[in-house]
Amino acid sequence: MTAAENVCYTLINVPMDSEPPSEISLKNDLEKGDVKLKTEALKKVIIMILNGEKLPGLLMTIIRFVLPLQDHTIKKLLLVFWEIVPKTTPDGRLLQEMILVCDAYRKDLQHPNEFIRGSTLRFLCKLKEAELLEPLMPAIRACLEHRHSYVRRNAVLAIYTIYRNFEHLIPDAPELIHDFLVNEKDASCKRNAFMMLIHADQDRALDYLSTCIDQVQTFGDILQLVIVELIYKVCHANPSERARFIRCIYNLLQSSSPAVKYEAAGTLVTLSSAPTAIKAAAQCYIDLIIKESDNNVKLIVLDRLIELKEHPSHERVLQDLVMDILRVLSTPDLEVRKKTLQLALDLVSSRNVEELVIVLKKEVIKTNNVTEHEDTDKYRQLLVRTLHSCSVRFPDMAANVIPVLMEFLSDSNEAAAADVLEFVREAIQRFDNLRPLIVEKMLEVFHAIKSVKIYRGALWILGEYCSTKEDIQSVMTEVRRSLGEIPIVESEIKKETGELKPEEEVSVGPAQKLVTEMGTYATQSALSSSRPAKKEEDRPPLRGFLLDGDFFVAASLATTLTKIALRYVSLVQEKKKQNSFIAEAMLLMATVLHLGKSSLPKKPITDDDVDRISLCLKVLSECSPLMNDIFNKECRQSLSHMLSAKLEEEKLSQKKESEKRNVTVQPDDPISFMQLTAKNEMSSKEDQFQLSLLAAMGNTQRKEAADPLASKLNKVTQLTGFSDPVYAEAYVHVNQYDIVLDVLVVNQTSDTLQNCTLELATLGDLKLVEKPSPLTLAPHDFANIKANVKVASTENGIIFGNIVYDVSGAASDRNCVVLSDIHIDIMDYIQPASCTDAEFRQMWAEFEWENKVTVNTNIVDLNEYLQHILKSTNMKCLTPEKALSGYCGFMAANLYARSIFGEDALANVSIEKPIHLGPEAPVTGHIRIRAKSQGMALSLGDKINLSQKKASL
Repeated sequence: MTAAENVCYTLINVPMDSEPPSEISLKNDLEKGDVKLKTEALKKVIIMILNGEKLPGLLMTIIRFVLPLQDHTIKKLLLVFWEIVPKTTPDGRLLQEMILVCDAYRKDLQHPNEFIRGSTLRFLCKLKEAELLEPLMPAIRACLEHRHSYVRRNAVLAIYTIYRNFEHLIPDAPELIHDFLVNEKDASCKRNAFMMLIHADQDRALDYLSTCIDQVQTFGDILQLVIVELIYKVCHANPSERARFIRCIYNLLQSSSPAVKYEAAGTLVTLSSAPTAIKAAAQCYIDLIIKESDNNVKLIVLDRLIELKEHPSHERVLQDLVMDILRVLSTPDLEVRKKTLQLALDLVSSRNVEELVIVLKKEVIKTNNVTEHEDTDKYRQLLVRTLHSCSVRFPDMAANVIPVLMEFLSDSNEAAAADVLEFVREAIQRFDNLRPLIVEKMLEVFHAIKSVKIYRGALWILGEYCSTKEDIQSVMTEVRRSLGEIPIVESEIKKETGELKPEEEVSVGPAQKLVTEMGTYATQSALSSSRPAKKEEDRPPLRGFLLDGDFFVAASLATTLTKIALRYVSLVQEKKKQNSFIAEAMLLMATVLHLGKSSLPKKPITDDDVDRISLCLKVLSECSPLMNDIFNKECRQSLSHMLSAKLEEEKLSQKKESEKRNVTVQPDDPISFMQLTAKNEMSSKEDQFQLSLLAAMGNTQRKEAADPLASKLNKVTQLTGFSDPVYAEAYVHVNQYDIVLDVLVVNQTSDTLQNCTLELATLGDLKLVEKPSPLTLAPHDFANIKANVKVASTENGIIFGNIVYDVSGAASDRNCVVLSDIHIDIMDYIQPASCTDAEFRQMWAEFEWENKVTVNTNIVDLNEYLQHILKSTNMKCLTPEKALSGYCGFMAANLYARSIFGEDALANVSIEKPIHLGPEAPVTGHIRIRAKSQGMALSLGDKINLSQKKASL
């Protein structure tokens, strides 16, 4: 075993700038110094040995002058020293001096102080020399009967490691520990002893468990965890044992420790698929989520519940627990709430949808009263979407939900209001019986809408779905109320000059108030400068939007007025009333046009809006049947087309999801009978405990591609040339937040290379964790060096460096071989994700870094190019398939991905086929990438640039 491969338990940071002390001065300090000086000298010796110094002359000095001291700090340091100091001669025999050390440790194992005994026992676990341990065995055994639990606990560990490494030193260890376990009272000692029995002699562990299986609830949580692990392993290795231990697991679900409950629930699910077991485990998970305050714990346990739901036979059991799952909504964290709502929505059925809707309605009303939390608006939006989905899937619920949600159209948070509006639009189109209710509610909240976008949508719904004469009149009244006094321009000018009082503006009748609210006569006051502020507040909503220069709402208003006027004409036979209504609609449009052309609004009206309003005026003046048809039928048809396409898409995705979850059994699949299954077949299942340990360490193994060629060899990077004196190649293993470089170094010369060191440096958000140790390579020998690199964010990183070495006997300086750069691929960190169009647009507006990549490819088909980009960048296309189908020589699509660090990456592909260059001309256009960080935008751009050039025809 080379020096580099030696197991190192202790790492001590050393300041690089200080001068290393000489061996003579250290010897002097260790011999003649006081306790403080000896302590400092010993620390320096340890650091020097860790850094590769040999210092053989100090060994006897330390044995003579430091080992006999009783100071606790020195004793602790000596344990570290004996752990790292070479204990054998170069030919592998134990040093003579070690006999003296061994005697000193025998005395320490009989020391009256329990700390010294315990720490010595811990040190013995790390010794790999059987000759050193042999004389100490009686003293170690005696420690099992020590009065203090710290000593007994470490004695068990020492016996376990010695039994594992050198069984001949203590062949009766399992029997000894079993007897110790039966009489032991301390929880930590019992846990260590039980752990040893599980690994050393499982049958004895099971015998012990059988004797105390009814008292398991009374044990400490650390012992309970070990018992769960044992039951899991035994039942998977030998399924016939299940009946014996499953009751014990049920009992442990009631444990007071959350960790035990979590592990017991996980084990129960793997051991039994009976509905009662699944229900007990799910109930246990839900209790954990509610009682644990840590959001990370809540999210982890929620993931376990979601995993349970994926199993078709378990889904039915979980459906009965939907109401319990909804108790989790009391958590203020948005991510937890999001997952909970999604899970509840997946589990909802006709049996529990009514209860679900009641709870969600209560939650929505609660959010109305709470404003201090920053996520309240987002939570309200989530609730609205969930209720929307429930109503679409279970139409009977829509009548209960709509009145509650429509209150939120006047909400100051535009996103939540927009979701409500989208829901109302879908409901009014889909459920004919609810139209009167929705129109009535809409008219009630119409005047309170604060956002211009929501106002436009509400206008459209009212214009499209008001079918009775009374409703049409109500809409006109609301519009008049929302516009204020007309003509607008004249009343605004009068107000500016102070001729018109605010009270007059509000009054609709012709009677003028000459007395103000306070009882005084209305005269022009010298203090009128305070009046405009009040005017701003009192302005009706629509008038306010127009004066702010938002004339898109005016175009929308013109369309709505045209629709209701044409409908009114078809409903009312009297010519006079018809003309009067049309004239009023035309007057409103004309006054808005006049306002747009005047200098009063903050921004003038755009030509598009002028054209739209003029067109509506022309339609109303002519009232032709064709226009009537377009305004009142075609618009609604296009909405119903859009909604049905959306519904089709949802059904398709649900179908795909259910197909994924359906367990299809082929006719020739082998049937596995539990009784006939060989032991080794059952053990082929993944070990849950090993998996959870790996997950906790962040080492979740990525599933390699099914393609047999996608082996490790594809990830090997050549670092030097074949003719270099040292050949090196690296296997780059990317693991979530760190990268492991496994570098193979080959000495191609016939000289011995000394101090051969791999020196690495990084560029980007990468950080080298530790410096690889130097090693000596014999002629034509090879060695593997591992280096760890931490990753902090998603961007292209580069690792570069060189290999330096000395040639024995050569007088020249150190030799150096420069390595090729290793480029870390951003694709290992990016995963496809999805978001709504509204979220995409919001992020697009917020993100400050944009990278525009020009399309430079040899692919001639638009769709093929898009698929190629999706494949090479790991992004997901948000634009639906329907929007991309067909061929028009142009294509635009939105792409989205999220990194494992939670960073978002957006891209917009805008490509066309230049027809004038012939059918074989390649695709042209641009891809715009947006991200929050510069690194992400640039790295993704580089990736696209590299991959589009590689594309082959």
